[in-house]
Amino acid sequence: MSQHVDQIAWFETLRRIDVGRVGGKNASLGEMVQALARNGIQVPPGFATTADAYWQFVEANNLRSRITGHLAAWDEHRASLAETGQAIRNLILQGTWPEATARAIRSAYRELGRRSGGDDIDVAVRSSATAEDLPDASFAGQQETFLNIRGEAALLAACRRCFASLFTDRAISYRKAKGFDHMKVALSIGVQRMVRSDLGGSGVMFSIDTETGFDKVVLINGAWGLGENVVQGAVDPDEYVVFKPFLDRPGVVPIIEKARGTKTIKMIYSGGETPTRNVPTSKAERAAFVLGDDEIVRLASWAVAIERHYGCPMDMEWAKDGTTGEMFIVQARPETVQARREAGAMRSYRVKQHGRRLLAGLAIGDAAVSAPVCLLESAADIARFVDGSVLVTSTTDPDWVPIMKRAAAIVTDHGGRTSHAAIVSRELGLPAIVGTGNATELLHSGQDITVSCAEGDEGAIYEGPAEIEVQTLDLEHLPASTTRVMLNLANPGAAFRWWRLPADGVGLARMEFVVSNAIRIHPMALVHFDQVRDEPARQEIERLTAGYDSKPEFFVDRLSRGLARIAAAAWPRPVIIRMSDFKTNEYAGLVGGAGFEPLEENPMIGFRGASRYYSERYRDGFALECQAISRLRSRLGFDNVIVMVPFCRSVVEADQVLDVMAQHGLRRGQDGLQVYVMCEVPSNVVQATEFARRFDGFSIGSNDLTQLTLGVDRDSAELAGLFDEQDPAVKWMIGTVIAEAHKAGAKIGLCGQAPSDHPEFARFLVECGIDSISVSPDSFVAVKTHVAAAEAAKRSAA
Repeated sequence: MSQHVDQIAWFETLRRIDVGRVGGKNASLGEMVQALARNGIQVPPGFATTADAYWQFVEANNLRSRITGHLAAWDEHRASLAETGQAIRNLILQGTWPEATARAIRSAYRELGRRSGGDDIDVAVRSSATAEDLPDASFAGQQETFLNIRGEAALLAACRRCFASLFTDRAISYRKAKGFDHMKVALSIGVQRMVRSDLGGSGVMFSIDTETGFDKVVLINGAWGLGENVVQGAVDPDEYVVFKPFLDRPGVVPIIEKARGTKTIKMIYSGGETPTRNVPTSKAERAAFVLGDDEIVRLASWAVAIERHYGCPMDMEWAKDGTTGEMFIVQARPETVQARREAGAMRSYRVKQHGRRLLAGLAIGDAAVSAPVCLLESAADIARFVDGSVLVTSTTDPDWVPIMKRAAAIVTDHGGRTSHAAIVSRELGLPAIVGTGNATELLHSGQDITVSCAEGDEGAIYEGPAEIEVQTLDLEHLPASTTRVMLNLANPGAAFRWWRLPADGVGLARMEFVVSNAIRIHPMALVHFDQVRDEPARQEIERLTAGYDSKPEFFVDRLSRGLARIAAAAWPRPVIIRMSDFKTNEYAGLVGGAGFEPLEENPMIGFRGASRYYSERYRDGFALECQAISRLRSRLGFDNVIVMVPFCRSVVEADQVLDVMAQHGLRRGQDGLQVYVMCEVPSNVVQATEFARRFDGFSIGSNDLTQLTLGVDRDSAELAGLFDEQDPAVKWMIGTVIAEAHKAGAKIGLCGQAPSDHPEFARFLVECGIDSISVSPDSFVAVKTHVAAAEAAKRSAA
């Protein structure tokens, strides 16, 4: 009986301190069973073989000296890695079980069946190395997992294959690179009751944003069927992002992103010697989300509880039983990439000059690189890899790791943010673009390309080499300032990248960027779809809005969630969202927009901004914008959002806009809502006192204010020399409106490029007593420094 105790440990008897006994994976399962069941977190029951069981197998088959001999031959270059790995695996697979070990495994399997209410139950058989998931190394994917294993003979065979997987080529090379002694690492086997996710869904979850380390969100990927496809990157999964601070708020559903993946295949149970197989998904499955909102929120709450218990960001796998609807956590391990990232400095990449865009996919990391392509069809071709090139392939698994570390970047056809290619790329610090769809069809070996992950969560592949600017931002030695320095943001996909900047909020979030990139359809074409006559436009609208109950709901949902990412990155600091400020020619370029927009000779000073909001031409479209902001503040919970009205020409127009906003649930002062106005028309300065009675604050749009004060078209190359934000007339306008705003008790800031380009302009604004300056993220450090210096000079002069 003592032998059984030494060789088998039930999950409920294990804690995370037992890594040396049962490996990180199994120790973590035991920790969750013991400590987190009271939080409602469900873990399928099971048991683990111990490190002692592994060493008894090794000794009983006289393997130690033979394994050491093969490894020595590899170290001395007398054998290749492939030859060495295969030889060691064969030794283990040909080994026989010590009777006591086999008896212990069979007995525990029968007991697991009794506990689960059946005989010969199907189980997952997972490898757990005794050195895995240490702070400086992640062994994820180095060893094998076997699913839908049924019966004692099949279980013992799968366990032997787990032992052999300790010596896969990738595991051997990984331990060598990390400095681990091969003969001091044992393998524990976790035997866990299967969750019938083959009939439901499964996936991976992180308690942190995997690309930026933003610690206030949970990232969930999911697909139909068993979870191996998500882990391996064989399927493009759904992606959900949940804002952690609002999970306990009553009435709030803080899902700030829901992206439907193609999910073209799913892994299900199979018969015979192959216990699982992939089959195509149905059209209905591809069009549907794997998880409902309640399930997404429940998983995110579990992720927060698990992270809190472990005291560090976590990487988890989840499964949904298709027969019972129950949710389970089947694995949890510390996240090992972002946890090691330095917080004191940031590197910012910018692709300045590039060729035409060839492809796009999910960006992994935030770097950019130019290099030639090396396209490989399978891992069998890795000997042909050219060091320093961009690895392009359909998907990767751990067999690819030896060459991935020699690549400049990685591009795959399939996979999500939690796929193997994504995880390894992050660990190696390489830019990668996954889920491109057809990179292996469009790219060819030797072709020069630029891989850019520097433009947000969508990565771009450009033709030819590009000029790449790399800037290091030192955040540890930034001076403090009384004047608030905020950020101008437009792209929700890039918002999380800047969360480490000590900014005082977002001074300008441009709604129209979200509309043009995440929605792409003219809002009036959604409200009045019956009036769209262009047949290609109608087909595109039908395609984009598929899966939504109504076409207007598509607009409200996508806009509210897109803006939520920006609001989340700055929370709890204020985020000023400017309502749409397209010009008519820009609106006409949206899908279905041409039939709803007038032709104008000069759209820059035409039907734009506030004038649209109460007009019959656009009133219904503006209603959707208001609904999106209302949902953003109430259902999603971001009451740090301030609304701003652009290009408001008169106080009469201001009253009309405020009235329309109130009709659609955005009443100034209600539920703490503040409404600002852009100061970009000279009339805003002339009547600043009256505008201040109607709005809580001003934001100076220096580009338009300069254009209209000097009568210079800011887009005219011929007049570029006359466009000067530091012209005395423009500075008089700015100084005057700052003084009038303060007299009226209104806040005032400036959003524009001038403080970034000209330190003396930042000094001028500080001397005028401006409350805030909002700049692009890559200019933040410089402007913050300029502002602090100006404040010090002002104090000295006083």
